[in-house]
Amino acid sequence: MSTEPKRIAVLCSGGDAPGMNAGIRAVVRTALYHGAIPYGVMRGYAGLIEGEIKEMNASSVGGIINRGGTILRTARSEEFRTAEGRAQAADALRGHGITALVVIGGDGSYHGIRDLCAEHPDIQAIGIPGTIDNDIGGTDYTIGYDTSVNTAVEAIDKIRDTADSHDRVFVVEVMGRRAGFIALATGLSGGAEYIVIPTVAYEPNKIAKRIKEGYARGKKSCILVVAEGAARGVAVAADIQDITGFETRTVVLGHVQRGGSPTAFDRILASRMGAKAVDAALEGKSAVQIGVQADKMVMLPVETAWESRRAVDQEMLDLAVILSI
Repeated sequence: MSTEPKRIAVLCSGGDAPGMNAGIRAVVRTALYHGAIPYGVMRGYAGLIEGEIKEMNASSVGGIINRGGTILRTARSEEFRTAEGRAQAADALRGHGITALVVIGGDGSYHGIRDLCAEHPDIQAIGIPGTIDNDIGGTDYTIGYDTSVNTAVEAIDKIRDTADSHDRVFVVEVMGRRAGFIALATGLSGGAEYIVIPTVAYEPNKIAKRIKEGYARGKKSCILVVAEGAARGVAVAADIQDITGFETRTVVLGHVQRGGSPTAFDRILASRMGAKAVDAALEGKSAVQIGVQADKMVMLPVETAWESRRAVDQEMLDLAVILSI
């Protein structure tokens, strides 16, 4: 049996999410604690293919737990989608003696883990869910979701002030392509009068009717939260203004939701997941993802990410409607 210390690399893939740095820090320092040698891969799978790999130490991740973005940077890689690209990436890892790879990313990143492990069984790969969309199956929360919701709510609180001052309707477009987790949580906690998400039909006449009823009762403003995957905010605003005649404005929060210092929740979640990923690597696990269920860290087959995708909580959606009268 080899007495050489295990070498574990970490990279970030796909869109950035607040808390990724906390996850990187946890992987590096947990690896060091157990006598393993940690490496960082720059620019995700693209950097891995090009051999942008560097050894890391405790100081490499000092002072980053509070920082948004990722010190390793991130990128999407079309080349990694090919068998040739994955073979080149595996060779880059072997060249540094690395046998385990921790990937912080979303759905597309997880597909890369599955394919890499299937084609190169000598390479372990473990996924950590890093995406603000919170749409990974097998985990209650993903890294960055809580921060993005808090960012959006802070913006809505400020928009409400100007909406009240001018008796206006505001449509706030938030991120969320397939599911409406950000929109639902933001709308409920921001007191939105209506929430539009991809899994519920967009009905402008129904929304307009609700807005008119609110103004008839003496409301001074109205906030609609729209997930980008359901409709574009500008189009919704145009529909509402045409139907109601009320002056309607649009705010697209966009990538502001990806940035900023992560919340305490995201820092703790990422730290726990990073440490658990190193445990998985040391236990010889591969093609697995780390998740949190009922506040407990779990290891699940990476396919769970897309085979058991989470659905929006209907009770939470109903509550948002009840409280917005």
